[in-house]
Amino acid sequence: MPKFETVRRVAHTPEDMFALVADVEKYPEFVPMCEALSVRTRKERDGVTLLVADMTVGYKALRETFTSQVTLKPEDAAIDVRYVDGPFRFLKNEWRFEPAGDQQCDIHFFIEYEFKSRMLGALMGAMFDRAFRMFSEAFERRADAVYGTGV
Repeated sequence: MPKFETVRRVAHTPEDMFALVADVEKYPEFVPMCEALSVRTRKERDGVTLLVADMTVGYKALRETFTSQVTLKPEDAAIDVRYVDGPFRFLKNEWRFEPAGDQQCDIHFFIEYEFKSRMLGALMGAMFDRAFRMFSEAFERRADAVYGTGV
């Protein structure tokens, strides 16, 4: 099962980075391969927000839409994404934001997935791997644009 994990230090606070990643509706503006994202439902309870969202990803002529459940836990500086429906057999994504000195944080990004179809996996797998490697950088660039260049 393909997976990717990275830790990246950025010149922004954990709170700012959490807010940026939690703002899923803005993903089509800057996330690689994300062509559309719509939130179906949003529920808040005890400081935790639960979203169900549809994301359309594309590359050249290929387009796929999948549904995920996104759990936003600001008190834990954590975002967990679980697969609901679409072209995957399995998808799990986790974000963690840890303080790393004055106005800095370490972003922990983890994703593991498997396509239902071997053919789709062969067609989109290498592209997904490349895109996931660019995710952290895309979010850092977005944070610099939104919050300034930091320290």
